[in-house]
Amino acid sequence: MTTSTAIQMMKPITVSRSALRISTLRASFQKRDNGTVLTAKYHTAPIKIAKAFPLGGGQLGVIVMDVSPGLLAGDRYEFQWQVEEDAHVYLTNQSFTKVHPSSENGEGASMSQWFELGHGAVVESMPEPLMLYRDSAFFSESEVRLSPEAVWMGAEVVCPGRTLRGELFAYREFRNKLNVYYQDQLIYAQNQWIQPSLQQLSAPGCMSDMTHTGLFYAFSDRIGAREAEIVREALVACPEREGQAVTWGVSLTYKHGLSVMAAGKAAWVLQERLAAAWSALRLHLLQLEPLKLLK
Repeated sequence: MTTSTAIQMMKPITVSRSALRISTLRASFQKRDNGTVLTAKYHTAPIKIAKAFPLGGGQLGVIVMDVSPGLLAGDRYEFQWQVEEDAHVYLTNQSFTKVHPSSENGEGASMSQWFELGHGAVVESMPEPLMLYRDSAFFSESEVRLSPEAVWMGAEVVCPGRTLRGELFAYREFRNKLNVYYQDQLIYAQNQWIQPSLQQLSAPGCMSDMTHTGLFYAFSDRIGAREAEIVREALVACPEREGQAVTWGVSLTYKHGLSVMAAGKAAWVLQERLAAAWSALRLHLLQLEPLKLLK
């Protein structure tokens, strides 16, 4: 398959919101005798693949670069990842995703991600945290399509602003959607919508005195009650950090999946907890040791 043919076969993303500037990154991966390789890619500035490198055991690491200062009002980033049978890709980025202010009546920024996993493929999507600046508005939508025995794991940490500057839930709006399909059956749907000016986020039962949130997802037809218990055990074993309380929970989803939800007062402590969940599941499902990359 040629590069141009592979790119053309990738599903186009339908833009659900208007955008002044659309930047695209598309990539496809295949399993070869020497491991997973990048077989096709296409990008438009300011996003690109900075580096793709073997990690051993057939895995390929991919680091995404954004050469801009962040997402400005009217920006939209579109990512498409096609991972074919038995290929294994670890995805991350170089630094925080920063969302800049937008006017009250203007367009915010948006991002879409689409993952297609072939039979037995593995994707581990572990980006750096999302930072929502004062007066920003951000709309994120992701779609995952799984084949039998495929594994998709992903994490996200959301910061409520630059807290050392006094920004605390000063953004205008944050909407986050995730749909997961297994063989064309919708098995998970999440739709989060936060508007700090209209919601009592500090109320008991909501955020209370917590400020940062973290999510870890894992979906595969190989996930059940035993996997959820392994993740719980890993989180219980995490060391407590002085002055850094963390609230967390682990749940099985409707079908073929589990989720970890956590809340705390700093991004790094949530990253530590979610990494523990990811590492435990990675070892159990894939028989692979934790990844520890310096960026």
